[in-house]
Amino acid sequence: MREPLRVLIADDELLARKRLSRLLAALPDVSVCGEAVDGDSVLAAVRAGGVDVVLLDIHMPGLSGLDAMGLLPEGGPHVIFCTAHAEHAVNAFEHGAVDYVLKPVEAARLQKALERARARLPARVKAPTAAAPAAEKQPLARLPIPTRQGLVLVSPDAISHASLEDELVTVFTAQGDFLTDFTLNELADKLPPEHFHRVHRRALLNLSHVTRLEPLETGGYLARTARGHAVEVSRQSARELRRMLGLRKGAEDEG
Repeated sequence: MREPLRVLIADDELLARKRLSRLLAALPDVSVCGEAVDGDSVLAAVRAGGVDVVLLDIHMPGLSGLDAMGLLPEGGPHVIFCTAHAEHAVNAFEHGAVDYVLKPVEAARLQKALERARARLPARVKAPTAAAPAAEKQPLARLPIPTRQGLVLVSPDAISHASLEDELVTVFTAQGDFLTDFTLNELADKLPPEHFHRVHRRALLNLSHVTRLEPLETGGYLARTARGHAVEVSRQSARELRRMLGLRKGAEDEG
């Protein structure tokens, strides 16, 4: 049996909190650990501990949901936004939200978002015994990508990169480009770490497909793939790439 997912409901509207509480009560392995009506009470609840996931509204008194998320401690609970305002979705995902659910929240959509959050949590289980050794997480030999025509099985070697646009991740392969429900973090866990690198908050890159790195004024790169795609590499990731490739440090690497 799985450990209960401890969920904090954060919304200034009583009816919205009641709806979420009712939906959560019907889900297995989920428990409501508290409610908050503004950003300050969210932070106080998180500091008290025992929160795995925050269901967070965007517009609340005082701190907005985005403001509160930015103040959560590193390694703190994952955030799922539950809001009526679709225009903040890109900003939310850029700040690391697990999911963005529009009101009125439906049970199936909420459950899917919670499963995404659960997949990112470290296991709260006892250490394995000799009779039940822990299985090490291994990269997949073939990555299954669901499409309208069925599951497409793709070799990791055929994947050049994956990018997040709006709420969806696209995987770019030699067989074509495919939308997937995987997050970039989930893909990174499933693919060989010696080839795939998170080069931007919105991009995962297979270095074996890169033919050219074009410097940007920001200190990052524009990585060109063999198929002609351009993938932005952040300044911080560019530093890591230079170290990996044994390149001379640039001025931006100093200090």
